[in-house]
Amino acid sequence: MNIHNRDAAEAPDREAAAAALDVLRAWAGIASETEIAELDPAVARLLPGREVGNYPDLSRTYPEDFKSDEAYRATLPDLQNGPTSLIRGAKEQIQHVGISNFRLPIRFHTRDDGDLTLETSVTGTVSLDAGKKGINMSRIMRTFYKHAERTFSFEVMANALDDYLSDLDSPDARIQMRFSFPARVESLRSGLSGYQYYDFALELVDHDGVREKIMHLDYVYSSTCPCSLELSEHARQARGQLATPHSQRSVARISVQSVPGSQCLWFEDLIELCRKAVPTETQVMVKREDEQAFAELNAANPIFVEDAARLFCEALQGDARIGDFRVVASHQESLHSHDAVSVLTQGPLFKAMSLDPKLFSTLIHHG
Repeated sequence: MNIHNRDAAEAPDREAAAAALDVLRAWAGIASETEIAELDPAVARLLPGREVGNYPDLSRTYPEDFKSDEAYRATLPDLQNGPTSLIRGAKEQIQHVGISNFRLPIRFHTRDDGDLTLETSVTGTVSLDAGKKGINMSRIMRTFYKHAERTFSFEVMANALDDYLSDLDSPDARIQMRFSFPARVESLRSGLSGYQYYDFALELVDHDGVREKIMHLDYVYSSTCPCSLELSEHARQARGQLATPHSQRSVARISVQSVPGSQCLWFEDLIELCRKAVPTETQVMVKREDEQAFAELNAANPIFVEDAARLFCEALQGDARIGDFRVVASHQESLHSHDAVSVLTQGPLFKAMSLDPKLFSTLIHHG
């Protein structure tokens, strides 16, 4: 079947294309399956119900010898980096877009001039301008891997962030690295020692050309209720009744801003700062004398969740290397079926009227 335009020299317009499609579909209604099968596949796919059925047979054998050269890669579609016309939804800037929880072994420098290789979860994001469809997600990981063999510090993170800004053509970028840091801790009286694991995160943010270095630590401790302690002692003294105060495992998430140009705040420094503020850290190696000592230590340091926030605050205020900070404390009550929580911030960096609805539920130490 031949279809001729009235004027072969004229390029067909939308109306002519629609008319041609109507003719094709009308013909298909009376044509045989053989006639339709002989059509060019690109034409056959225009027929209703045959968008896939008439597609050419595809090979189901994996082509192990196929090589992807530069010319072939240039033909690959890239919708994520397509034009503005492909944007779905509001054409607004996205503050964070990237990948979270890609893991790899990273070397970190310690205060005693040693190196530790730790499994690290990395989150890398950039901002996306309103007029851009998307970013190349895999490029974030490839960019980070350029630095993965180095011993990490905020300086190395800064180099990776520079590459993010350049490779992804973004005005803002962020890196966060989460890991569990082991430190050997001595028992209270027996002389034994064991490894305590501390959940840390390092965060480097570049926003409008300003960089912020942030360190996060989850510090796990025991909190004995001062009210319960007093009531227990009253029962002993007034009625000769044995009673015990309630205490519970508690977690404080400490987030601190590093003051530009200040000396290094080591992981061990922040741990010791927290331990000095609230000394009832949970124990690793325990014999009977250590358990007794821990009971005495808790009785000497009973704290409400408000006390904990203020004690951590006082310690943080006393360190010149620390600028803005946030303390989020959760006492996971053994008396109640709910937790007691508090949030204390200093400075504009962490100040927020709203909180993540699941913030406190993440303050669980899984051991």
